[in-house]
Order: sequence, then C-alpha cells, then structure tokens
Amino acid sequence: MGTITRNFANNVVTGGKVDGTDALTGTIPASNVSNDTLGNLTAFPATVGDFVETTASDVTASPSTAGQLFYNTTSGTLKGISLGAAAWSSGGALNTAREALGAAGIQTASIAFGGGTFPQTTASESYDGSSWTNTASLNTARAELRGCGTQTAAIGAGGYQPPFSSATESWNGSTWTSVNSLNTARSALSVIGTQTASVAAGGLTSGFTPSTATETWDGTNWTTSPNSLNSARGNAGGGAGDQTAGLVFGGDPANNATEEWNGTSWTTVPATLNTARNAMGGAGTQNAALAFGGSGYTASTEEYDGSVWSTRPNLATGRSKVGGSGTQTAALCSGGSTGSVQALTEEFTGAQYEAKTLTTS
Repeated sequence: MGTITRNFANNVVTGGKVDGTDALTGTIPASNVSNDTLGNLTAFPATVGDFVETTASDVTASPSTAGQLFYNTTSGTLKGISLGAAAWSSGGALNTAREALGAAGIQTASIAFGGGTFPQTTASESYDGSSWTNTASLNTARAELRGCGTQTAAIGAGGYQPPFSSATESWNGSTWTSVNSLNTARSALSVIGTQTASVAAGGLTSGFTPSTATETWDGTNWTTSPNSLNSARGNAGGGAGDQTAGLVFGGDPANNATEEWNGTSWTTVPATLNTARNAMGGAGTQNAALAFGGSGYTASTEEYDGSVWSTRPNLATGRSKVGGSGTQTAALCSGGSTGSVQALTEEFTGAQYEAKTLTTS
C-alpha cells in the first residue's frame, strides 16, 4: 500500500500508537494502515489530553459549537455542548380563571383578555414572565374572541356574548378602545398579525356553523377578502404568523388540516397535525409554530417547521379553549377548561443547546 504522509490527525507510528512528541512529518508504515478500520490504534500518550480546550468559563452553546468538548478550569469539570430537551413548566396563575380567552404578546410580556367564566368576562390581565396583574377591562364582555399583537399594542376581535359578536377593541398598554367592527360577526375565529396589520379567518357563525370568511385589518377597517379559507373551520389553532404569512390548523369539526396564508390567499399544505383537534392554543410564525392543548382536554403539543408537524412534550395539564401567545421556543398557555374553568399558566421552553457536565453514569 506504500506510505502516507502523516499529519496532526493521523500521527501514527509503528505499533499502532499515536505519537505526540515528534514533529508532524515523516510517514506512516503501511502495516499500520487498514482500508476500513482504525483498530490498530491501541494506545494514546498523555499529550492527547491537550486536544481538549481548557477555558475559565463555559463555551457558548449554539448549533455551531454542538458536540464540542472543553474543560472548565473554574469549576473543574469536563463538559460538552449538546441539545437539551424541550419542556413545559408552571407559570403564575391568572387572577381570573377562564376559558375561550384572547391572548397576545410573548412569554415574558403577554396579555390575556375576555373569556368565559360563566358568564362571559371583561377581565384583562398582563403577564411579566412570572405573575399576572389586572389591567383595565374590555368594553364588551365575551368569550371565544381572539387577539394578536403585543402586550402594549394588541387587538381583540369577535367572540360570543351571546349572540355572535363583530366587536373589535384596540389595546394601547393602558386602555381598551372600541374600534371598527368585523364585517362578519363570529366566535372562535383565528386572528393573526399585529395591532395595525392582521387577518381574521374562519370562526363560528349563526347556528355555530364553521365559516371560511377571511378579513384583513389595516389598523382602521376590516376588509372582506375574496379569497376564503379552503376548509370551513372554527376553533382552529391560530395566532401563528402575520398578515402576509399566516397559519391556521385544526378546528371544528375536529380535523388536522393546515392552511398557509401568503397575504392574498390560503393554500392547504400536505402537513397535517398528528392529533386532529379543535379549541387549541397556537404560537409562533408560519414556518415555526406550536400547537398545544385542545378538544378532549388533550395535553398534546406539536411543532411545525414549515414542512411537517412533530410531537413535542405534553402540557402538564391537558385542557381545551386555552389562550396561546409567544413563539415556538418560548410559548405561553393560559387558562382553559378541564371540564371546569382554569387559571393555570404553563410556559414552554423549546430544545436549546447547552453546556452539560460529562459524568460516568
């Protein structure tokens, strides 16, 4: 086979040992080279330990450092960068237990409003990442409304009072103000986007009939779109994406269909939820969404990457008609029903790269 010039990666000498003492020159004896195995490697000198980085603090965990080993001289531990597990954890409880509520914002700065407490409520609360604080109330009490935006700039639309509502309210961080109404009164709709640029789709209309109606909001008026949902549905997972790149999934009757909005029309995509359901929470964007909870008081959680839905860790408490806000990797599930209204809040943390201490167990 001849000889191969060795380098740092294959500095092998006669006997199958790695030589870290000589210069990275010379040749590898052909007897040490196998076509398909490095089984001839039998011993390593202490200098191989020098291949592991030493640092006074942990290496920054990221996809680019995944798999890296290092020795933390401060803690005296050997560590590696690996992908941790996603999980739900308990957050602060709502002040007003409720189901079918509206929600907007991110995990550490969210707002929850309206909902059913039997009867419907005007209660509104803000979340700071650990606890809920009561805010100024909605003008119109209703359940099954939906919302979008941020903790300081949100809208809430539709709902059930009864009857079915077309009311829209705008939140500025201090006060809810009644603004122009939806063209189609409905409950359990999907509202996606921001306070000044959003889309409302589907919902339940008179007789609790699933709708395909789609409207866009410019901050002042709702305009009926000529392009409706492909599948009539209410109680769909929504709130994922924005006015030009939205997502709805599942809905009444319980189904697993997914549709994407491009700012003009809806397209049914091949990806389907693994668990068909309605009355679930949603968070994230069109290509990075999270679905959780839903009909049957399920705890099921799924993640969408723009191509496929994949199962993720379940909620600690399965429930339907929850409020959903946040992102795919940092979502918030608030309220809901387990057969009775709940004040529960759970926080989702997606899988993240982290530095882990290596042990023998």
